[in-house]
Amino acid sequence: MSSHSTIVEILSAEEMRRTLNRLSSELVERGADLERLALLGIYTRGVPLAQILAQHIQRLESIAIPVGALDITLYRDDLDKISTRTPAPTRIPFDLTNRVVVLVDDVIYSGRTMRAALNAVLDYGRPNAIRLAVLIDRGHRELPIHPDFVGRTLPTSKEEAVKVFVQSIDGQDGVHLLKP
Repeated sequence: MSSHSTIVEILSAEEMRRTLNRLSSELVERGADLERLALLGIYTRGVPLAQILAQHIQRLESIAIPVGALDITLYRDDLDKISTRTPAPTRIPFDLTNRVVVLVDDVIYSGRTMRAALNAVLDYGRPNAIRLAVLIDRGHRELPIHPDFVGRTLPTSKEEAVKVFVQSIDGQDGVHLLKP
């Protein structure tokens, strides 16, 4: 993005909180047996979002949902086209067998992150089902992957960028659209 980008607030901190509350309720309503539910956040911002969703579910249903963290960096098929970061440790402190695993990420775009996440999960176990929850669906899929739970659908152009802010990483919550 150039230094002349226009920034548009898509979700304020309060709107993001409400959106995550709604997603938590949808996970409870449409999720299978909560005793078998597990959340896997995809680094970087999917991890704290998964933790927030688990906290909301615990508040709603008085059940602790296990949360793990998944690094998909080395599973990507487009490393030559994206900026990479140092891989973070994958942490899955529970058995995936017979679980309903919900992958949690901040934004879905081409679907390549989710393809990589699916490959990564299957290297760690064989869940009964894998679902996908995202805060923002911005379209432009290159693969036939569609999230099961969506906080906000945000049609974008390929030149625009979506930036999600999470308190534990960025010191604030919210979602911005950066227009060239």
